[in-house]
Amino acid sequence: MTGRLRMTISRQFAFATLAAPLALGLAACSGEAETELEERGPIDAIEAPEGTNWLETVEVTDYDGYLLGNPDAPVKVVEYASLTCPACAQFSANGASQLKEQYVSTGVVSFELRNQVQNAFDLTLAALVRCSAPESFHPLADQVWSNLPQFSSQFGAAQQAIVANNVPEDQIYVAAAQETGMLDFFSARGISRDQARACLSDVESVRAIGDRSDEQSEELQVTGTPTFFVNGARVDGIRWADLEPVLQTAGARPAM
Repeated sequence: MTGRLRMTISRQFAFATLAAPLALGLAACSGEAETELEERGPIDAIEAPEGTNWLETVEVTDYDGYLLGNPDAPVKVVEYASLTCPACAQFSANGASQLKEQYVSTGVVSFELRNQVQNAFDLTLAALVRCSAPESFHPLADQVWSNLPQFSSQFGAAQQAIVANNVPEDQIYVAAAQETGMLDFFSARGISRDQARACLSDVESVRAIGDRSDEQSEELQVTGTPTFFVNGARVDGIRWADLEPVLQTAGARPAM
């Protein structure tokens, strides 16, 4: 199997070297999980606090992930995903809604999405999906994945324009968003062009997303996307058909 290898995000951030071709690999990283998954019997559903809904409950974790659902859920799913990864887009289309509606809704499972940054356009998108309220992160990421061909078809020409125009370092991410249509895309989804430019002009914050991606990828040996963990144990597979049985082994059952 082949995987999409992680690109190191240097502080120099040479745009031309990071706008790498987008491979179509569908495999997650190899390697053994460091944590054994504890097998448990069925866990009863856990009600959300009165007036709330687990599918509308989001918090930002210490890993800068966006956790959807019960933060104290006994079954914790973490996905490392690239916003320019076709395999991640496939999971978004063919697994994420089942995970959320059938499992996260019960309060037994939480779903934390963490960015694993693969290239400069990926980093630009990762900054933009953070440019609104935390509750918008998951829906915006899903919409990026559902429109990935629209973006990826622009990457080559956008890179050439940015390099040719010798764009200043503090405007590279704004230029990447402008050249690929990201500003218009997010403007239609509640993030104004001015708001997006302000987020992308905060170069230090944008680069910090890439730095965290590098650090966590090294810490957890995440070398491809998507990579899933359930209660700290790495899942062997990248599809919903691989993930759901692991959730059930951990005690989760689908909502009836």
